[in-house]
Amino acid sequence: MKRSHLALALALLPLTTHAESIDTDEALQVRALVITSGRVAEPKKTAIAASTVFTRKDIERLQARNVPDLLDRVPGVVTRSSGGLVSYSVRGTKSAQTLVLVDGQRIASAASGIARLDYLSIDNIERVEVTRGARSSLYGADAIGGVIQIFTRHGDAGLNPSVRLAAGSKQIYQRSASVSGGDSRTRFSLGGSLDESNGNDSTGDNVGADSDTDNQRNLAQYLNLDHQFNDDWKAGFNYNEQHGKNEYDDAYEQAPAEPNDQFRVSSASGFLQGQINDLWNSHLELGQSYDRNKAVGAAMPWNNGLNATTRHSASWLNRLDLNSANQLTLGGDWYEDQLDSSTDYAEDSRSNSAALFQYRFNGEQMFSEIGMRRDDNQLYGTQNSWNGALGLPLESGQQWLLSYAEGFRAPTFTDLYYPGYSNPNLTAETSKTWELQWRAELGASQLETSLYRNDITDLIAYKGNSTENVGQARINGFETSLNQELLGWQSSLGFSLVDPRNRDNGQTLQLTPKRTVFIDLDRPFGAFSAGASWRAVSQSYDYSIQNANYKIERQTVPGYGLVDLRSSWQASSSLRIDLQLNNVLDKDYYTSLYQRFDDVNYVAAPTTPYGYQEPGRTGLLAVTWTP
Repeated sequence: MKRSHLALALALLPLTTHAESIDTDEALQVRALVITSGRVAEPKKTAIAASTVFTRKDIERLQARNVPDLLDRVPGVVTRSSGGLVSYSVRGTKSAQTLVLVDGQRIASAASGIARLDYLSIDNIERVEVTRGARSSLYGADAIGGVIQIFTRHGDAGLNPSVRLAAGSKQIYQRSASVSGGDSRTRFSLGGSLDESNGNDSTGDNVGADSDTDNQRNLAQYLNLDHQFNDDWKAGFNYNEQHGKNEYDDAYEQAPAEPNDQFRVSSASGFLQGQINDLWNSHLELGQSYDRNKAVGAAMPWNNGLNATTRHSASWLNRLDLNSANQLTLGGDWYEDQLDSSTDYAEDSRSNSAALFQYRFNGEQMFSEIGMRRDDNQLYGTQNSWNGALGLPLESGQQWLLSYAEGFRAPTFTDLYYPGYSNPNLTAETSKTWELQWRAELGASQLETSLYRNDITDLIAYKGNSTENVGQARINGFETSLNQELLGWQSSLGFSLVDPRNRDNGQTLQLTPKRTVFIDLDRPFGAFSAGASWRAVSQSYDYSIQNANYKIERQTVPGYGLVDLRSSWQASSSLRIDLQLNNVLDKDYYTSLYQRFDDVNYVAAPTTPYGYQEPGRTGLLAVTWTP
């Protein structure tokens, strides 16, 4: 054990934090509660990690079309599109450095390490939580930037059917239907949706077949069932699946007519939870997730093919409420990745097992936490992850919180075993994060501010003819959010300032804007409601080949600002009509670059880089019937 870890443990051991015992179903409905931060439902104000929560009511009020729409409202989080591939960055990190869960199941591809959040149907989602900052001490691999967790729809008592129809610009058509219900013991929710669109022409230079729009089709279904056997024991089952086709633009002039990804993303899990005695609560969960992507029609043959990840998992968490102030969590996780690919990888499976403990205390004068997790992976070895935190409550609903957390990202199968361009001796990327938070409840307002530093080492990068642990990064950041109700308006404000640097050359990390800000305003007027959003993102940098010698140079991606409007009319107790206009000012903007090459043999000199164009002004009208 390193001396720094030992000193931290000794300093915080008698000061561990307690999370109130709260039912998970209750927590799904309430913004003031959070589940992901500590893997237990607890009040948001006592959660260690900075967290943003969207409930189903928030999703409907904001009229979010997909998960990235919500992520753009989280301080320190940006999303971007590269001609059909949507990626996300939490506090300046890469997509593969943020863990994504659906009902507790990992859904990222084992080949790329990326979870396709844009494929998840918003109609199937009950709640989204975004926990910022490393949480590998609880979740293991890939939780360097944070954890994004999606919870699918849950049932309420009674019988509650719902039908939603929507149509809009870009020939968007959305249909969804669901029914939920139950009694005091058993609850269920069942539903499905079909979303279609003729998409967007993101390569505006009208070269070859890329002058067309890119169609999208997504068919989704979900099922949730839980049963309360008695006051102490409960069991449940979750299933969620999306599959369809996503067309995209190719960077080569001789690209065929319709390069596209045929995808399927699904997850299923079952759990048994019981109060064994007055002190001991146990939760056992088994699950499976599946990520399949078959690319066809791309100009370069190596960009076509199949990558499918099947992941089996099991977890066992035990929460011991030692007394009113002290809580101990002990548990273990196991999962196995199986890769089915048209590429001949040297290895196609691996397993990971882990043990963890988390010790928490909540007193009148202070609260704190210390925890550690040890992962043992079949392919890249063992990894220990620590965390610790000390909080000081003040008068007038204020508190200060100082925390330290470690994270790591596991090398993907592509990093380790892609034929000819990989390295089986890679180690995990690792991070160390220090963070100072100030939280305040000022009447009806909630203010949260964070100042953090994240040092990442052993970054995996392509060098020569293989991947190597060669990089280092330093990310300093500041973020603040304010939620309040003023003169009948519900408002949310978020601002983020991040300085992500490559420590080897001092350059700003790729496609990472330094400043982002958003404002949401909503107000009801009887049966009507109106809302508006403004989001601004500063410039970032991408890299492109500039001459026949293939010299790579940095290019500027301009910043942008967007205005969205929305309204809703509750025409009757069972009929609601929603209308939204996005990018009202018809802003011409892009978030990443692409280049044309003169032929598919990659011989001729490259041409000028272009930006993947984002949609201009769009509208959507939706009718929801809940008889």
